Amino acid sequence: MSDGSSFYITTPIFYVNDVPHIGHAYTEVAADVLARWHRQSGDDTWSLTGTDEHGQKILRTATANGVTPKEWVDKLVAEAWKPLLEVVDLSNDDFIRTTDERHETNVQKFLQHLYDAGHIYTGEFQGYYCVGCEEYKQPGDLVDGEGDYEGQKVCAIHSKPVELLNEKNYFFRMSAFADQLLALYEERPDFVQPESARNEVVSFVKSGLADLSISRTSFDWGVKVPWDESHVVYVWFDALLNYITAVGYGADEEEFARRWPATHIVGKDILRFHAVIWPAMLLAAGLEVPKQVFGHGWLLVGGEKMSKSKLTGIAPSQIIDTFGSDAFRYYFLRAISFGQDGSFSWEDLAARYQAELANGFGNLASRVIAMVSRYCDGVIPTAGELTPAEESIVALERSVTDAASEAISRLAIHEAITSVWELVDALNLYITEQEPWALAKDPANRARLETVLATVVRGLGTLAVLLSPVTPKATAKLWTALGGEGSVTEQRIDRAWEWTGGASVAPLEALFPRIEASGE
Repeated sequence: MSDGSSFYITTPIFYVNDVPHIGHAYTEVAADVLARWHRQSGDDTWSLTGTDEHGQKILRTATANGVTPKEWVDKLVAEAWKPLLEVVDLSNDDFIRTTDERHETNVQKFLQHLYDAGHIYTGEFQGYYCVGCEEYKQPGDLVDGEGDYEGQKVCAIHSKPVELLNEKNYFFRMSAFADQLLALYEERPDFVQPESARNEVVSFVKSGLADLSISRTSFDWGVKVPWDESHVVYVWFDALLNYITAVGYGADEEEFARRWPATHIVGKDILRFHAVIWPAMLLAAGLEVPKQVFGHGWLLVGGEKMSKSKLTGIAPSQIIDTFGSDAFRYYFLRAISFGQDGSFSWEDLAARYQAELANGFGNLASRVIAMVSRYCDGVIPTAGELTPAEESIVALERSVTDAASEAISRLAIHEAITSVWELVDALNLYITEQEPWALAKDPANRARLETVLATVVRGLGTLAVLLSPVTPKATAKLWTALGGEGSVTEQRIDRAWEWTGGASVAPLEALFPRIEASGE
């Protein structure tokens, strides 16, 4: 059971240079389910997302489109990124942009603090820079180009040539924190998860940590270095600070103390920034490191990572316009083990929608409401004497609640949903075995009929509470049909079986209408 403590969860702030695809939405939804679950557990929850808007790639794209960088990012945020939140039904508490004054001002305060403390120095730097990643690449991060780029070294992620840069920059003494980072990983094995991500990070730091170039002079679209405005802050150094500038760092210390540290949900391709660079920055500033960094896997289409540049990007609306946002949220968090790569296919989505949502959960809800309406004139009956069949359902309501809550504490969202689905399946089987339609034919079985219907109504309400973080629209409709008190999001999810409701049910439209889905 929750002690009401702070739970601050973040997504990465997404680079706005292109429109969002389902890989972005997957991260957003995963963090949202965790935030909703913790809110319903009584935790002091805060959920943050936002956009990363500085850097060379933004400047080049804006110039190519004949507008200023600020005009370009304003357009993308308004037309693509903020609408995504509504499309996938997010419940975030804040949305930060790196062009916000609250962010830029306090980035400069943080940087000045590190400079004054001797953690920053000047130096010459030469390296291979990927504009797409906004990152200097190590030789091991490069591969031989193909096609138009044959004979050149290209970024392994973007498959585009890197640029050899030579600049006089400011450097962060990151190498000085290697031992502290290794001690952190050792003392807190859950700091970086899953285990594969932790092993990668430990191996990376053990192989030797270089100092980090944290400024650029070849362009000016970024936060100015406070003591030398001929430099702008390296886009990643700037962006990572959003996690603290959004909750009061440098401006509201009481709020900062209340919220920080955070649980970061990130894609595994940006794990090193969050599990190495970011905690090193915080250690240098004398601030607490994050609570946890969780690097989830990639969504794969045709065996490749989702990518607009490779034309494998799928817009969330392409799925949601047909299946709905609840199905989107459910599918990606049920079908993929959170933390591992997962392959998306239209066929699997359609099959799971039909079998698990429409036939499994949706049909269960429709049948229960219909039977109470038909056999009891809509009045929810009271259970009489319980047999082992009912006692098993009651026990299962509690056990799946506990199992799901435990899985969420480990960020194992897929395991939590699987646990809850045990109750979906058990209630469907219970109805099949108890045959309320047969009981209703004989007045002598009235008490038994009412016990059976009372049991399935109770179980269905428990499901509404447990699934509300995952399928918020469907469960809100179901909650209303069951006569639940208040809103379903106000119910304690860690005591889901204790829900209370009114005296009768109301009509319920199909939660997951049957659809004919064509492949894309």
